[in-house]
Amino acid sequence: MFVRTGFETNSKSKFFKGKTESMIKFYKKEKGKLIVSDQVNGAGWIHISPPFSHAELEALATELVIPLDFLTDSLDIDERSRYEREEEDRLIVLNTPILNDGSDDNDPIYVTVPIGIILTGHYIVTITPKENPVLNSFLEDKLKNFDPAKVELFILQIMEQNVFRFLTCLKQLNLKRNIIEKELYDSSRNRELRQLLSIEKSLVYFVNTLSSNELLKMKMKRTDFLRIKDDEHLTDLFEDIIIDNSQALEMSNVYTNILNGTMEAYASIISNNLNVVIQRLTLITIILMVPTLVASFYGMNVPVPFKSDESPETFFYIIIFSLVISILLALWFRRKRLF
Repeated sequence: MFVRTGFETNSKSKFFKGKTESMIKFYKKEKGKLIVSDQVNGAGWIHISPPFSHAELEALATELVIPLDFLTDSLDIDERSRYEREEEDRLIVLNTPILNDGSDDNDPIYVTVPIGIILTGHYIVTITPKENPVLNSFLEDKLKNFDPAKVELFILQIMEQNVFRFLTCLKQLNLKRNIIEKELYDSSRNRELRQLLSIEKSLVYFVNTLSSNELLKMKMKRTDFLRIKDDEHLTDLFEDIIIDNSQALEMSNVYTNILNGTMEAYASIISNNLNVVIQRLTLITIILMVPTLVASFYGMNVPVPFKSDESPETFFYIIIFSLVISILLALWFRRKRLF
């Protein structure tokens, strides 16, 4: 870990003095447990979560002597995955999936937001625009062998948990898709189709984000951004994370292709069902047209065959004739498999 000279590490932070309710908190490991500290000294990990103000970020950047852009860029929802270096300060922006808080059925189930990881001479700073399960798993101290003091390992663990988060969300999306498909077997309601559309939007986010994350990790490995090339254990762990990310990306592409095929198949089924209904209604109209046509002829004010006012049974002959023609026509349509 790099040590910056001239930075006061043995005094209590002026910025954080008295700000016990601030969402900018210090964490350190003591006796194997993660605890919250009210001092910068020995904290190791500084986590920033909403709500916070721009003035607080400016004060924090001044306090830690880091570029303010490192903090503000990590809050941009559309920020791509990347890394940046300025002197001894390093920034890693990694995108992670979270549940969408939108209330519309057409909104995606999951969206992606960035996590900013800043490495300074003394601390590792994480910042996120929204709460997310990846960092919460560290804040709740659920992971074994987690220690903020081991900076490189901590960063790799964040990347690893981020990939696991993607895999978990992908499995949930695929399970939800299977359930919706079974419901569509019995109905063709718009509600299920809108749910499939929301899943498709989520998968689009996943494909783009996983591609960006994979490119980021490959560049970090090639440039040895974390400076771990001499540590075989960390290098192997980084390679495993890249492989898992590729697996998640492949799963996203497969699920996207399956969903696209499913949507196209159901669109064809709905169109075919509509054509069948229209065809049957047309045939029924043709069959019913025969009695209507015969009755129309005998309703004319002109002489027609078999018309006699003194033969009331003629009416029944006409009805029977019309029914026979209609039945024969229906049997002919049935033979042609139009019904």
